[in-house]
Amino acid sequence: MKISLVATVKDAGLHVGAFLDSVRAQTRLPDEIVIVDGGSTDGTVETLRAADDVTLIEEPGANIARGRNAAIRAATHDAIAVSDADCVLAPDWLANLERALEEGAEVAAGFYRPLASTFFEACSAAVSLMEAHEVDGDRFLPSARSVAFRREAFEKAGGYPEWLDIGEDMFLNHRLREQGARMDFVPEAVAYWRVRPTLGATWRQYFRYAEGDALAGMHATRHAVRFGVYGLAAAALPGRRSGLRRALGLAAGMYALPRVRRAWRLLPNRARDRAGAAAAVPALMLLADAAKMVGYLTGRRRRS
Repeated sequence: MKISLVATVKDAGLHVGAFLDSVRAQTRLPDEIVIVDGGSTDGTVETLRAADDVTLIEEPGANIARGRNAAIRAATHDAIAVSDADCVLAPDWLANLERALEEGAEVAAGFYRPLASTFFEACSAAVSLMEAHEVDGDRFLPSARSVAFRREAFEKAGGYPEWLDIGEDMFLNHRLREQGARMDFVPEAVAYWRVRPTLGATWRQYFRYAEGDALAGMHATRHAVRFGVYGLAAAALPGRRSGLRRALGLAAGMYALPRVRRAWRLLPNRARDRAGAAAAVPALMLLADAAKMVGYLTGRRRRS
């Protein structure tokens, strides 16, 4: 089997070199590397132009979906592995994805873990990034940071939706599932992903994800549940509904606890960090939920 590795990038000058190093360190090297740059101005393009093992396509102004489609069209092989050019790939990432494809998968759903170097990044990663043992492999939908598929399945599903600026990988996942593609979870195929480093960047990330959900008509039930839970919590605040408040508080604590434990595993074993995470993780969960609700409402307005 020959495999094309495709990626998109824009303004990742600080990180694209580490991505290329991790690709070159694969135990199973890709047969070609195709990267689409969406208009970088920070030195990313110069790094890619200097790489003699990379086919570079420059598409200024292209969104992620258009960039990925362009890379896949330019790829010469029928097995396609996909990541982002600011990730770092585990050395056996491609070998594990290839194994799943050779065993009959049409989609090899790789996993991803955070690159978290600060207290904030560890707590933020813990809010949204599950660990492999927490994942239901039969329901898992991969991020385009870590996935491989057969070209035929990709084309049958219609490719990445170029009208959608974010959430394009989840949209494709749903189309693949609708088409009946065999999708195997491959937790050993790990891509390490850079967590947003600030509160503002984290808010924008969750806002845009939820806005994309609304525009694409995805995950409506999940968002409705979120609005319902916070509406119930708001109704319980005034008056004497102490029983309801206690029940909601217990439920919130149980919901937050696994995420706090994730943060503890990502942080140095210091009591101060562990205590801080117990406060920071719930606060970041509230921030993420608020961003998602505002983003979803914004997307709904744009869609109508």
